[in-house]
Parts: sequence; C-alpha cells; structure tokens
Amino acid sequence: MAAVYKSLAKSSGKADKEIEVKNGSGGIRKNKQRVLILSSRGVTYRHRHLLNDLAAMLPHGRKDVKFDSKSKLYQLNELAELYNCNNVMFFEARKGKDLYMWFSKVPNGPTVKFHAQNLHTMEELQFTGNCLKGSRPILSFDATFETEPHLKVIKELFLQIFGVPEGQRKSKPFIDHVMAFSVADGKVWIRNYEVREVDKVKGEGDEETTTEKRKGKLGDKETDISLVEIGPRFVLTPIIIQEGAFGGPIIYENKRFISPNQVRSDLRKSKATRHNHRQEQHRDGLARRRGLGLENGEAMKDKSGLDTRELFA
Repeated sequence: MAAVYKSLAKSSGKADKEIEVKNGSGGIRKNKQRVLILSSRGVTYRHRHLLNDLAAMLPHGRKDVKFDSKSKLYQLNELAELYNCNNVMFFEARKGKDLYMWFSKVPNGPTVKFHAQNLHTMEELQFTGNCLKGSRPILSFDATFETEPHLKVIKELFLQIFGVPEGQRKSKPFIDHVMAFSVADGKVWIRNYEVREVDKVKGEGDEETTTEKRKGKLGDKETDISLVEIGPRFVLTPIIIQEGAFGGPIIYENKRFISPNQVRSDLRKSKATRHNHRQEQHRDGLARRRGLGLENGEAMKDKSGLDTRELFA
C-alpha cells in the first residue's frame, strides 16, 4: 500500500506542476530536448567516428540505424516523432568523400544544412584532454552570432541540440568541458575543451609547485584553471536554411558556397588545360624543326631525286 501511495502522490504532484506551468502561476518550465542522431549509407570511417563522438557527448541523444533515402528527408520527421525526439542531427554522405550535416527542429523547423570539413575525432593522438562521459557542457558562442539574422537562427538551434537539459536521465551533475562556437570566413568553427584545474601546493623552503588535482574548488583563489582540447573538432559551412523541418521555403542561401563537385571539376579542367598546352608546344617544336631541315636534332643529308620523300611527296 505504501508503494501505491507513493506512486499516486508522485503522479498528482506532476499533474499539479503541469497545471501551474499552463496557468503561469510561477511553475518551473523544464527544458525537454531529445536529439535523434543518424546517418545515411556511404559514410566513411571518419564520419562514423565523428557521429559516435557526438552521440557520446549528448546524453539526451538517441542514435538510430542508417537512413536509406537521400531524397525523401521529410520521412525523418515521422522517425523523430516515433522516437519522441524534437531535434534531428542527420549525416548525409556523398560519393564517399563529402559530408553534409542537417540540423533540424521537429516538427515545425527550421532546418539548416551544413558542409562539414576538417574533421578530427577524439581518438586522434593530438588531443590529450579527457572529460567525464555524460557531463553537461558550457556552450560558448562568438559575438558574431548576434550580428546577422541567419547566425542567430543557427545559434538558437545549436543551443537546443548541444545544450544538455538539467536533470537528464543519462547526464552527470558535473560541468567539466566547454564547447566553443566561433565564426570566421563565413564558417562555423566548433571546438571542445576540457576544464582542467591545477592546485598550487606550497612545498619546503617556501617554493611553490603545481600538481593537478580533480578535487579543487572553482572558487579557490589558489586554483589555476586552463583549457585543454579534447575533440572532436570540425568546421561547418552553412548552405541553406529552410523554414520547415526538412522542407518548406528557403529563407537563407549562402551565395559564396562552392560545391566540392565544382571544385574537383575545376581542378580536372585545369590539369587538362596544362596537358593540352604542353602537347601543342611539343607539336609546334616538331613543326619548326622540320621546317629548318632538322630531324632528331641533327642536320638532314642532301636529298637525291630517288629519295622516297621526294618521290612520294
């Protein structure tokens, strides 16, 4: 009976809180966010490792199997509703080389499409830091995000996707890493840092030595705090922003974005142009040598009337 009473009391308390929130009577509105993380077919090992790193950083995320279609992305709305997610992070791989990342707010939008470059995962050796799995991050945004309307939309979308809600079931009550978002050259640069605390301990002879301790308090004056990059890190180039969730009118389009297919095509054309130019120079040189009576760099002998070149000219 005691267990039944406790369950009924909890349910009644939740109902009262919901009524207070609806009526605006001072109730606390919780930030309930869930992110569906999935990819298309054709992703490389680096793309897959990046997806796993982001999924490990988001305790409120739900990783799903690969999505077959690349043209009917509106089906992701039904998939997100099925898993009770209101955010979608979709990795779209093209030609086994290019990676496009879709960030969407389900079901009403907006949706932002990015081109991801310079991917570095957590497993690479240059990242020496470490943090607790499931801990909540500090989101640091550059002041440039407040200058243009499309950057404000991107900032709000990042806040709701990468911001771990307080009290999430799989999250830890610690804040030990910082996610930095900065804008440069029209691209969004994303970095992840560990908050490392170093306590100063006085040794013999009034000499001070520094030792790393995890139990140092943030408010301690003798504690030095530094940032150590732990990854992953990548660069996102915004392409388009759609008003709806994987559909609707385009409210922003990046005119400066050049498709990687176009870049590769221009490189092939430039190489072909150089090759054709070298071939033309070679043919012109042969023609000039023949006109001067030279063949293979040596003067030709006097031709007689019985020479085959004279007979069949």
